[in-house]
Amino acid sequence: QVTLVESGGGLVQAGESLRLSCAASGSILGVNVWGWYRRAPGQQRVLVATIDNGGITKYVDSVRGRFTISRDNAEKTVYLQMDSLKPEDTAVYYCNAYYVPSRRYFWGQGTQVTVSS
Repeated sequence: QVTLVESGGGLVQAGESLRLSCAASGSILGVNVWGWYRRAPGQQRVLVATIDNGGITKYVDSVRGRFTISRDNAEKTVYLQMDSLKPEDTAVYYCNAYYVPSRRYFWGQGTQVTVSS
């Protein structure tokens, strides 16, 4: 069992930065892909960024160049550094871990990010 807890969200002005953290408890052996998703009001949850155990990262076009996903295996924590934030980045951000042996996704509770104009 893997438990994920997000933190670091808040209210900021456009152009400012935030760093989200996703702390995992339990064994992360078997997790090969970590991701950040977001769900804006009235919209579907969409994938924002992923990082695999080889360190390969992927980003949705709308955040590429502004967001950076990283991980610290020793701390069992995944981060999302968000720079040059825009109002359209406003959403609840969720951490996700894909557990290969059971083909199961684990989710955190989400953290709210609000960007004002």
